[in-house]
Amino acid sequence: MADGERPIEEGVRTDFRSRMNYGGYLDLDKLLDAQHPVSEPVHPDELLFIIQHQTTELWFKLVLHELEAVRTQLQEGDISRARKGIARVKHIFRTLAEQWSVLATLTPSEYAEFRGFLGSASGFQSYQYRCVEFVLGNKNAGMLKVFEASPEHYGGLRSLLESPTVYDAFLRCLAARGHDVPAEILQRDVTKAWVEHPELVPVFTAIYEAPDAHWAEYAMCEDLVDLEDAFQFWRFRHLRTVQRTIGYKKGTGGSSGVGFLRRALDLTFFPELYSVRTEIGN
Repeated sequence: MADGERPIEEGVRTDFRSRMNYGGYLDLDKLLDAQHPVSEPVHPDELLFIIQHQTTELWFKLVLHELEAVRTQLQEGDISRARKGIARVKHIFRTLAEQWSVLATLTPSEYAEFRGFLGSASGFQSYQYRCVEFVLGNKNAGMLKVFEASPEHYGGLRSLLESPTVYDAFLRCLAARGHDVPAEILQRDVTKAWVEHPELVPVFTAIYEAPDAHWAEYAMCEDLVDLEDAFQFWRFRHLRTVQRTIGYKKGTGGSSGVGFLRRALDLTFFPELYSVRTEIGN
C-alpha cells in the first residue's frame, strides 16, 4: 500500500453485482444526467443556473410532502407531530435562502451571454412552488392557466385550490380544542386566497396571554411565524439576487421581474399572527 493511503476496513462491501449500492438507491445516473444546457456554444455558467433551480425543485418536493402531512396531522388534532413538520420546512427555506448566494456569483455579463437561450422558461412557471403557495394560503385560480398544457399539473394544482390550507386546518384544530374561532371562518370558501380576519385576533390574543394554559397552540403559532419569516427571507434573497443579476429587466416569463418579486413580499400567509402582537399586553 502506498504511503498516505487509507486502507479499506475489513467488512466494507466492495462487490455490488447483486446488491443495492449508493448510486442505484439514489438513481444517480438519471439524476446526474438531467442537466442539459441549451446555449450554443454551451456557456460554462449555465450548469450552475440549471443545478440551482433543479435543487430548489427537489427541496420544494420535500416542502410540499411535509406541508401536506402537517395539514393532515392538524386535521387529526396532532399538533406535536405537525410542529415537527413545520420545523423541517422552516429549515429547508433557510437552506434555500442561503443557496441564493451561490447563484449570486453569476455576474450580469455572464448571465447575459446565455439568458436569451432560455426563451420563455421562468421560475414563474414552477408547478411545485405554486403548490406550496396554495397549501399555505396564497391561492390564485388564475394561475391554473399557466399549467393548462399539463393535465397532471393542472389537476394537482386545482385539487390544492379546492382543499383547505395548513392554516385552515390549524384553525379547525383550535376550534376542536375549544377556542372561539368564528363559524364563518371555519366554513369559508377555501378556493379563495386568505385575507386577514380581524375577528380572529382575540382568539390568538387569548392564547398568547395564557401560554401555560394553551402551550401546544401557543408553540404552533410561533412555529407558523417562524415558517413565514423563513419563507419571506427566501423571497427577499430571490429578489436581491435577481436585482443584482438582471437589474430591472423583464422576467423571461413575461413578468415585470424585480417589481413582481417585490410585490410578493407584501403577501402574508398568517396575518393575524402578526396583528396579535400589537394587542399583547394592552
